[in-house]
Amino acid sequence: MHGEDQPVEDRVNNRSLRPDSDAFKKLMVTGWDNQEPETERLESSEYIPARLEALGKRFPGERLVIPAGQPKVRNNDCDYAFRPDTSFSYYTGLGQDYEAGAVLVLDPVDPDSEEAHAGKTHTAELFVAPRADNSTEDYYRDAHYGEYWVGPRAGLKELTAMTGLETHDIAQLEDALSKDIGAQAGSVRVRIVSTADPALTARVESIREANGFPDKDANSHADDKLHEVAAEARMIKDQYEISELRKAVDATKLGFDRLLSAIPQAKDRPRSERILEGAFNSVAREQGNEVGYDTIVASGEHAPILHWTRNTGVVRSGDLLLVDAGVEVDSLYTADITRTFPVNGTFTPLQRKLYQAVLDSQQAGFEAAKPGATYSDIHHACMRVIAERLHEWGILKVDVEESLSPEGQQHRRWLACGVAHHLGLDVHDCAEARYESYQGAAITPGMVFTIEPGLYFAKNDLLIPQELRGIGIRIEDDVLMTEHGPEWISKDIPREIDDVEAWMRQVAQGR
Repeated sequence: MHGEDQPVEDRVNNRSLRPDSDAFKKLMVTGWDNQEPETERLESSEYIPARLEALGKRFPGERLVIPAGQPKVRNNDCDYAFRPDTSFSYYTGLGQDYEAGAVLVLDPVDPDSEEAHAGKTHTAELFVAPRADNSTEDYYRDAHYGEYWVGPRAGLKELTAMTGLETHDIAQLEDALSKDIGAQAGSVRVRIVSTADPALTARVESIREANGFPDKDANSHADDKLHEVAAEARMIKDQYEISELRKAVDATKLGFDRLLSAIPQAKDRPRSERILEGAFNSVAREQGNEVGYDTIVASGEHAPILHWTRNTGVVRSGDLLLVDAGVEVDSLYTADITRTFPVNGTFTPLQRKLYQAVLDSQQAGFEAAKPGATYSDIHHACMRVIAERLHEWGILKVDVEESLSPEGQQHRRWLACGVAHHLGLDVHDCAEARYESYQGAAITPGMVFTIEPGLYFAKNDLLIPQELRGIGIRIEDDVLMTEHGPEWISKDIPREIDDVEAWMRQVAQGR
């Protein structure tokens, strides 16, 4: 169909002029050598059974659905690079872009079965699209899965080998979501990580209604609980996760090295912030999957802007340069590091004073981060140093204790954001956790988090001296809590004043 009556969704083919003759179709499924995707057992697969077992025990007798999600449109028929939902990645071990549209289902075992009597609660099943290899028409017709378009990709056999999970054709998902368990005809509650794939969530809602669970508010609450449990499970990292985070930090150090090496050529050029951004991001693509979040390269008056990601400014000699960046490795674990550099390689006396205050605040937070302490303890330790320095400099006009009180908080004008967060598959990991499990919970061995105080003096802030306006400083490092106390994972990325200056000289000299 052509002309005004042609459905809009079909009009993409108007530009492609794809052939549709029988001769073409016959030719396209013959005469190809096989292309088998390279697969090997993922290291993460050793840790997946324990994660799944723990999740299943929280929801015995219920069916749990964890989608990878679908590609998201960037513009017209172009998608963003696919990244699986974090819960899906955690419970399958799959990173990168293997499995758009895949779904993990934890199916409850028959309560009368021998498996149930032995303590097993669920069977994990992974549902994925089969390979669209050269034996199928989808090979050349399907731009999403067809290997003519996207290259050899992992299918059922390959993903089973990689993850150790029982894997099925995605066409079987509908039956799997609706089937009865033993004598529980039509009575199985289904929970889904509802934000990952809205279309699948809507289908699950229909199934729940048919199975006697019509209360949408109750279902939404049940889904939120699943998401919450999955987030809180990630708070304690296993050895695999800690190893991946160390890799991410090491790669991030290389990214900072390359960024610093680009400063001499970038300085004073239009959009030189983006030149430096490109330098860092190139390492993220070489060493890992991507950046873990949009890289912040903020020079001069942009540095006090907390989430400056436009990176359109000019990097000028004499400015401070704030860079907040992290490499996400192929497993999707990311680093999160911020450093503040003097563009010309040497801090001025004023810059040194301000930088040292932030560094002292960070160190106070680190010292407060003992096993059994809370995130609030880290927060208050960092904030006390900031309030004391602002008062000492005559900027904070009230007493330090008044400012630190809940009724005060005046010092937060210059540090409004938090100073610590969990780190892992998400840069702000475990965000769906309850407050009492996050801010109010004891920090325990295996937790990985950041400490990132700062001072942000906006260029239009009339309550501070002129010489401070347009200066922003943040120092952020990644910390592992061990049985013996906190460990700087990012200790090899210089942060002391003299070390930062020496680092910049070494990079400039090519060492």
